[in-house]
Amino acid sequence: MLFRPFKGGPVVKHILLIGFGLVMLYPLLWMISSSLKPEELIFREPGLWPSQVTFDNYTAGWTALKHPFGYYLWNSAVVTALSVVANLVACSLAAYAFARLNFPLKKLWFAIMLGTIMLPHHVVIVPQYIMFSKLDLINTIWPLVMPKVLATDAFFVFLMVQFIRTLPRELDEAAEIDGAGYWRIFIRVVMPLCLPALATTAIFTFIWTWNDFLSQLLYLNNPDNFTVPVALRTFLDASSDSQWGPMFAMSIIALGPIFGFFLAGQKYLIRGVATTGLK
Repeated sequence: MLFRPFKGGPVVKHILLIGFGLVMLYPLLWMISSSLKPEELIFREPGLWPSQVTFDNYTAGWTALKHPFGYYLWNSAVVTALSVVANLVACSLAAYAFARLNFPLKKLWFAIMLGTIMLPHHVVIVPQYIMFSKLDLINTIWPLVMPKVLATDAFFVFLMVQFIRTLPRELDEAAEIDGAGYWRIFIRVVMPLCLPALATTAIFTFIWTWNDFLSQLLYLNNPDNFTVPVALRTFLDASSDSQWGPMFAMSIIALGPIFGFFLAGQKYLIRGVATTGLK
């Protein structure tokens, strides 16, 4: 044979994947390194390995703001937990209705729901702000949670609809023969089988809500109500010195819940993404 097959293909592929992975991780590694440097060396030493290691940024950042940083972690935890629960309940109910029930103009409403996915979030910010302002809900957590209660995240509704459609209808029919109604079928039959889709919804809702800066900055004006993204922004000041070291340190701490929640539900996330589009 003039050309022998190259047997090192898998090795080269893994080397390339590791290289791309390191490139993707570089900003995170740089932030971790910067959080361990004295503040005057953060931008003076561009390398990842600090010449001086200090934990002063963590102690200074924890107490630098009006409240200890744990206070803002708790605020974010409350908003995120309520958003996750609201999204799971509302989106699963809407998805069950679209996937299993028959009602007038079902296809039209489903098309309208899908159309909202293509609507940029920035388009609805102004009318939403006016509405919540007239309801006197500005500077509370309810403008951040109420849209979740109304199943406005069409992406998760669509994800669950696609997953429920993969479930055999014979299960519903068997439950109906046993005298189960729609609610009992939904709670006892459909929801236990939708665990991967529910986990996927919970993980993405958690990450998106925890990292949401624009909405929280818009609706939360009182420092007592600040969440983690807004609190991190207060470390930077255009008119005076910015506290880069403490900000990087608190950013590392703020990443902890995201990594923990993602790792806890990773296997369900993979199953949900892999099976959602199957029919």
